[in-house]
Amino acid sequence: MDITLALAILLAAGFFMAKVGQLFRLPSVTGYICAGFLLGPAGFNLISKDIMANQLGHFSQIALMLIALGIGEHLEIKQLRKNSKLLTAFSLGEIIGTLFWVICGLLLINHFFSLGNLDLPRVDIIVLTLLLGTVSVATAPGSTLHVMRETRAVGPLTTTLLQTVAINNGMALILFGFARAIARNLAGTTAGSFTGAVTHSLLVIFLSLAIGITTGLVIDALMHRLRNRAEMLIGGLALLLLGGELARMLDLSPLLVGMAVGFTIVNRDRRDVRLFRVFNTFEPPIYVLFFTLAGAHLDFDSLLVAGWLGLIYFLLRVIGKISGAALGGFLAQAPPLLRTYLGPALVPQAGIAIGLVFLINSDPIIGIYGKILTPTVLAGVFLAELVGPASTKFALQKAKETTEDFTDQTGSIEESLNEVQLMPWTWEKLHPTLPPSGSVIFGASHYKTVAGLARLATLLAHHHKSAPLAVSINRPGQVPHPGKDAINISPLFDLAGKEVGTLGYQLQAVTIEAETVADGLVECARRHNGMALILGYPLQHSAQEFKKVLEEVVNSAPCPVILVRLAGILHTERILVPIIHSRQLETIAAPLCALATVGQHRISLLRLLPPDAQPEIIIEQEKKLQTWAAANNLPFVRCLAVATEARMETILEESTQHDLILMPGAEEYTLQKKLFGSLADDVANKCLRPMLIIYGSAVNSKKNGWQNP
Repeated sequence: MDITLALAILLAAGFFMAKVGQLFRLPSVTGYICAGFLLGPAGFNLISKDIMANQLGHFSQIALMLIALGIGEHLEIKQLRKNSKLLTAFSLGEIIGTLFWVICGLLLINHFFSLGNLDLPRVDIIVLTLLLGTVSVATAPGSTLHVMRETRAVGPLTTTLLQTVAINNGMALILFGFARAIARNLAGTTAGSFTGAVTHSLLVIFLSLAIGITTGLVIDALMHRLRNRAEMLIGGLALLLLGGELARMLDLSPLLVGMAVGFTIVNRDRRDVRLFRVFNTFEPPIYVLFFTLAGAHLDFDSLLVAGWLGLIYFLLRVIGKISGAALGGFLAQAPPLLRTYLGPALVPQAGIAIGLVFLINSDPIIGIYGKILTPTVLAGVFLAELVGPASTKFALQKAKETTEDFTDQTGSIEESLNEVQLMPWTWEKLHPTLPPSGSVIFGASHYKTVAGLARLATLLAHHHKSAPLAVSINRPGQVPHPGKDAINISPLFDLAGKEVGTLGYQLQAVTIEAETVADGLVECARRHNGMALILGYPLQHSAQEFKKVLEEVVNSAPCPVILVRLAGILHTERILVPIIHSRQLETIAAPLCALATVGQHRISLLRLLPPDAQPEIIIEQEKKLQTWAAANNLPFVRCLAVATEARMETILEESTQHDLILMPGAEEYTLQKKLFGSLADDVANKCLRPMLIIYGSAVNSKKNGWQNP
């Protein structure tokens, strides 16, 4: 078969089976392995053993190097030192526990039942159990990280788990190096001494780490001379693979080399991790090929022999992880939550284990054991990827470190809008200016939003030396509170007045009769010298009626309009301000200054540039942001210009580190906005952070007092 056609079939089948697996809430890696099994010799034989060995084998080597590099990224010394005692106890506990249960358990099973019903010599049994024991130590960093990101887990267990996984996989590679050397010594035709095998293993580890550290230093030096992402990918990947191939030529460990490269880069004092981010865009198709090829190596005969052995291997590994982590935590006097739930969170196993099996299969001396090792480990990996992610999620949930209301970006927006919370006001009370020079007007229409709108209106009013004004709109001749579902305005005004009072101000309130809500709001702004008009985002974010009201108000109001989307907890200490054009800074100036000058805040000004922006343009834009922040007396400002291919994704990623997003909206509702959309609206529909969208031009702003006093 042509190599290009083989690649197309593997990628397409892997993608399809992953999607099928997702329907049953299975991890993607399970679908990849199933696809490979169907395509390989045990299935339709579209991908033959010759193709796997001679034409596609190099993709597995590339994937292994990238996986090892990712492990090294999480071995940052500064982070490891903070938790060194617990990490040492947990790591040693779960590693020793896993080795003990898997090796001893398999030896006992062989004693009573014989491994795979095969009459193997004692030496072969020792080699098999030793190799399986060291492979069982490895944990899947990819699956674990995916669950953490999916649940947005934060806390002591999450931090300890991430560091333990990194140490765990590093130790798995080192232990496998020892086991491989000992196995080759025992299985070789000229067996040597045990001391010689251990000495050889130490030499392999030392030389592999030396090559990896050297390669890491060279890559780090190169990255600081490159700014183009394509050049980083080409240069970094070339050096990484050269280091791995050099290790292979010298019969060393390419996996240890890759891990040492990542470790070196992430621990450099100048710490440049752009290489890891660049590789993230390159990895997915390589990983699909890697796991589908792993599934293609399965065959029916081996599964019949070792399928049940894979189940035993999986169970013994789980017992070892849980009991070992619990014992290590007990000896280190770790908190009960860590002792109880770290072990279950370590159940996933995938890439590293499969990679180690590939290394065994490619070894001319111990490759004969692959017939039993491969199906055993792959069966164990299959079960671990079925059960492991759920086990990790269960552990994080029990430790109460997940924020599950943020998990589903498409289905949980409305739920978050219905759970509005207001942080208590802890700063000093404000002192109003008397008499006020105008009003900052906000609509009073819902119990869940009125207090948050009142607080924001008060902060803006303080900035403009004005008064906060709550408004309710009635149609002419309308009974104030008809029907059982009508809202009683008086309690809303009382609730808003109480919140305004906690800030040191006194609320003004008015009820206006108008044909439409939009007409009433605009009329109120004209009557009361509105400095700003604040509207609350509806709890049902797709309401077409509200969009029509907003359009009319924005196009007719004599002052800027601020749309407030309250979601989750309203907190303003860390504010993110994404902009596309420099002129948008004037639009957001007043509300930003109003928030930032009360209490201590940290502001991130994020200038989004085209993906082909040159380095000198990026530096120039950051300087402009710094100049603007200084001119507006904004403290604690982080100015960042980013060349991005996906604006919304960049904002969403940055928003995870902030409490509030403040963005300019369209200056007016025009045909251009209807055709090309609104970035602010898109972010509001995707991001689960409180958000302010400011509508208004710089001309209208200055005309109506919309500037810094």
